Amino acid sequence: MRLLVLGDSLSFFGPSGPLPADHPRLWHNICAASLGGSAELAAGFGWTARDAWWALTGDPRIWSLLPSTDVLVFAVGSMDTLPSPLPTYLREGLRYVRPDWLRRWVRARYAAAQPLLAPYARASLPPALTARYLRDMLVSVRNLQYTMPAVGIVPSVHRAPTYANAHQGHAAAVAAVRGWGARAGVPLLDLPSVIGEHVRSGAGNPDGMHWGFEGHELVGKAMAALISSQA
Repeated sequence: MRLLVLGDSLSFFGPSGPLPADHPRLWHNICAASLGGSAELAAGFGWTARDAWWALTGDPRIWSLLPSTDVLVFAVGSMDTLPSPLPTYLREGLRYVRPDWLRRWVRARYAAAQPLLAPYARASLPPALTARYLRDMLVSVRNLQYTMPAVGIVPSVHRAPTYANAHQGHAAAVAAVRGWGARAGVPLLDLPSVIGEHVRSGAGNPDGMHWGFEGHELVGKAMAALISSQA
């Protein structure tokens, strides 16, 4: 069995930082191993459902994987819920500021301001758009006549100081994703139930957002059980 996972940094961050996609203690590899198969990961830092849509429609490597994919996993939506003091196009555009000293200065000022502004900020991606991009990804795959089962996730939780622990967009995003899952017939792994205690207790990555290896094991086994239940 081969899984194709469209994810975010929750899929490749461990207890102390990012890891190669094939690291055996990451959740998607634990899940695939439990099912007797393998996993392919397409993910990036801060990816929202919109980024996954862009990857699915624009990355020819993903196109090459679809014919041999047995289960499609939409593991995005969590980063959509994070409060963003700046619109995405401005926040993402900071990397393009030149010269280098000015970029470093601007990013340092933004990093200092983010925890102060996060409690008053909107989600990085509006919940309706999260649901729309999830819908569009599934529809595009089905339009190509791929019939493999698909599963998704309920957005995760965090206790990140960089966001002042603010998560005011989470409830609306959860409702939107659950609504999409119900309409599309896509079963969802309830990440807050699976990983919530791990994150809130401080057992995960010190950043308060990503998971330790124990968390990856919890998610990997839970996702494997969800996929098995759909067989």
